[in-house]
Amino acid sequence: MTDFIPDVSFVIAAYNAEDTLERAIDSALAQGAVSMEVIVVDDCSSDNTPIIAGNHPDPRVRLVAMPRNSGPAAARNAGLDAARGRWVAILDSDDALRPDRMARLIARAEKAEAQIVVDNLDIIRGQDEAASAMFPEAVLARVPVLTLTKFIASNMIFRAEHNFGYMKPVFERAFLEKHHLRFDEALRIGEDYIFLASALAKGGVCAVEPMVGYLYYIREGSISRVLKRQDVEAMITADRKFFAGHHFGAAALAAQRRRTRNLKETLSFLMLVESIKDRSLPNALKIACRDPLAVRHLSMPIAARLRRLAAVFRDSGEATVLGDGGQVAAASPISPSLPSLGAGPHSNKG
Repeated sequence: MTDFIPDVSFVIAAYNAEDTLERAIDSALAQGAVSMEVIVVDDCSSDNTPIIAGNHPDPRVRLVAMPRNSGPAAARNAGLDAARGRWVAILDSDDALRPDRMARLIARAEKAEAQIVVDNLDIIRGQDEAASAMFPEAVLARVPVLTLTKFIASNMIFRAEHNFGYMKPVFERAFLEKHHLRFDEALRIGEDYIFLASALAKGGVCAVEPMVGYLYYIREGSISRVLKRQDVEAMITADRKFFAGHHFGAAALAAQRRRTRNLKETLSFLMLVESIKDRSLPNALKIACRDPLAVRHLSMPIAARLRRLAAVFRDSGEATVLGDGGQVAAASPISPSLPSLGAGPHSNKG
């Protein structure tokens, strides 16, 4: 064990990530003007993920093997326990970083005397599509510090395609250890949100860098793109625990109450969808009467389905839409400006 303390520890939770892991590792190692270690936590992969990390030629790359498959939060916690750097950066195994990211973020955090720092992201949907920034740079430039109130208010499901929960914060490791902060291992979706919200509630100052430094790759079927009833129920439980464990100012309290209503509305929507699929009309009517706002979201999965169909038929010059009774029928090209289904709080895309 060396006494050397690197500037940053990159924590990569990986599960069956052989196709993208090298890209993530190489982008971390390519960071300029900072010293680093890269900790890959393998969550019992069945592919070559542990071989890629364990046999990496760069000695700054370390493999931590989980004893059993436990999910992204537990894997990240194992990485935090192993980290030695002054700063800790979470990097998803299918994402990457721009080479100047860490130097810029650390400099901005130290100038602001912040314990947390976030930046903009480039969204990359496929090899043939150009990257696009998740947030307009001018918008983030007007938010030099991300407060707890702003963060909570941003994290509402169905309200927008993206929110501040998608940002990948970098934390001062001493701050995490002082406040015993770790990811909630009961969550499969939304653990990123609770982690950063807890750090902000503990008094952490979060500086905002408007420029893009993180490359966010979107894959179909990723955890963060699929919302399930049990996930929302776990998020409500985690929010209740978070709310009980911290003191809130008036503005943050109001934002948290709006988020609680939003999560309950989302849960009602998912229960409504289940009832419709089960052809349980009485139960569906009961849910609709209890929470009428859930009904308005029923059109969103249809829009999402249409976008997927448009992508499939884009190259052929044809498009399809759902006809009466849900049958697929030929139609004119589908407009790319269909409304979007907000994905909600971001989580590991593994």
